[in-house]
Amino acid sequence: MSYPLDQLYKTKLRLVGLVTAVIGVGFLLVSHTAETAPELAWLIAWPTNELGTTLLSAGVIAVIFEYYARKEAEERAAAHFRIAIRQEAPAIRDAVLDSFAFAPEALRGIASDTTLDRIATNALALRLGDQALAQDAYTDLRDQVIAAPEHWQDVDVSVSLSPRPAGPATGRGSMFVATVRWQYRLRPTLATMRFACLSDESEYRELLRDPTIASAWHFDPSGGLDPADPEIFTLLQLAIDGKARKIRRTVRQGAQLASVTLGQDAVERDVTISYTYRVLVQRHGHLLYLDLPRPAKGVHFQLDYAQAGIRRVNVVDYFASPDVARLEQSPADVPTKTVNVSIDGQVFPRAGVAFVWVLEDEL
Repeated sequence: MSYPLDQLYKTKLRLVGLVTAVIGVGFLLVSHTAETAPELAWLIAWPTNELGTTLLSAGVIAVIFEYYARKEAEERAAAHFRIAIRQEAPAIRDAVLDSFAFAPEALRGIASDTTLDRIATNALALRLGDQALAQDAYTDLRDQVIAAPEHWQDVDVSVSLSPRPAGPATGRGSMFVATVRWQYRLRPTLATMRFACLSDESEYRELLRDPTIASAWHFDPSGGLDPADPEIFTLLQLAIDGKARKIRRTVRQGAQLASVTLGQDAVERDVTISYTYRVLVQRHGHLLYLDLPRPAKGVHFQLDYAQAGIRRVNVVDYFASPDVARLEQSPADVPTKTVNVSIDGQVFPRAGVAFVWVLEDEL
């Protein structure tokens, strides 16, 4: 393939060769004329003949080099380059891989997200020895963690159970009032947080996949209670770095939604968010499950059931992590009744803790 720069070089070389040859011929003519013309006798002492011969030879040689020698020189140079590349290829490959391994930001400027996904999948396949397993594992990781709009840190959740003031204390329709407080650090990417309580199970499952939903509760309306009732669910407070934000509440038959605008000053910077809500829990359901809608690192759950008439609480955690969750329960002979569950490692979305209780009156 002939490139414009090569064509320009060839043209310039031919032009220089032609001009040099013409000047050489001119000197030869001057030397020959000086020998026959008396008025030019003073040029006989000048080496015009030698200069002419030299310049003519140089011009001819330049043209010959252009047509014959340069092509062979390029072929030799290309052959030497290929040999050098083959010999140094392992060292170049290792240097590139080392730079990517120890400076991963170098990949960002030269690889798209799709290419990075392929690199990660192939690297995982080499470690696992199973391409299909690596593909499935990385796809789950990408969909749950990489695609998550936010990542939470230092999540602290405290729950207090107490009997419902209104309604039956035991039997059908008896309820616990669960006061739940969340606090965690993050860098928000969404300017609005929403909290929902509803009775439609299919809509509830759709909201679980909604990135703008911070918390969603499903309430069974079979007991005659409407999830739109503030007694069923109420967002009591939400603060960013200790500053309370205004809560807007909308209701419709069978559902309610509370939304809070964080403000542009809270987006794209590290903040601490805390909020408290109150929700009714079926007393004879024997279960309270709290899950994490976002990936989180460092999670602590605490349940206080001293006023709830509960004999004991069993805990089931759903943390898919190599780290083992720590479980601490208060001694049986103290009035304080608490259960603490903690994990320091990374937790995937939708993981959480289930508190399962045994009531005093059932024994």
